[in-house]
Amino acid sequence: MTGWRLLLTRPTDESAALSSALAQEGIFSSSLPLLEIEPIPVSDTMRTVIQDLDHYCAVIVVSKPAARLAVDLLGQHWAQPPCLQWFSVGAATAQILQDHGLGVSFPLEGDDSEALLELPQLREAIARAVPRVLIMRGEGGRELLAERLRELGASVEYLELYRRDLPRYPLQALSELIRAERLNGLVVSSGQGFAHLHQLAGDAWPQLARLPLFVPSPRVAELARAAGAEKVVDCRGASATALLTALREHPEPVL
Repeated sequence: MTGWRLLLTRPTDESAALSSALAQEGIFSSSLPLLEIEPIPVSDTMRTVIQDLDHYCAVIVVSKPAARLAVDLLGQHWAQPPCLQWFSVGAATAQILQDHGLGVSFPLEGDDSEALLELPQLREAIARAVPRVLIMRGEGGRELLAERLRELGASVEYLELYRRDLPRYPLQALSELIRAERLNGLVVSSGQGFAHLHQLAGDAWPQLARLPLFVPSPRVAELARAAGAEKVVDCRGASATALLTALREHPEPVL
């Protein structure tokens, strides 16, 4: 797989970890973070939600930034976390929660809301009278998870912990980096990450759209194809393992 030269677009610390995993397999990568995480200042409303966690039958954490901020808040308001059922969209998010002593259920196949909704433990958690679910996430985002849970009879509330911004870059920064580093593949980890890639590409998008684009889910693949991406590869997950599997299965570019 050493013919691959990939652009990584995750936040700085996550790109560094992914780059290290790729380097161990002989894969070159260069990073241009397209998501900047800005924590939302903690309000009295947010504190009240955390203090009332034991009122929920399930807490769902949808991302690694949400997990990190959640455990910080827990440590400030609970000597011992309340006994309730925790869920995450993927294994990496679950690991952050598990490292802080929380029992977490997550789908073993797929890193998205659709996979989580099929999880038997989640169905069991809301199979009670007046089930109340809390979703911890960034500002905005998909409504699918809440909509489906409400259809199943649950009351759903959000605790939004951060904002996702596009870092400021000079014009042409993306296309110049791809050209200078001779990159031949693009990697995004979310729908918003792809939206920022598309936005930053600007007039260069028709050329960049010809490069193989590795995405974490069918939903993001659909977004990318709708925007004109020609070679979209669904990794069926956002982990390094999922990306490496997709790279092995996809024809290696000819240098």
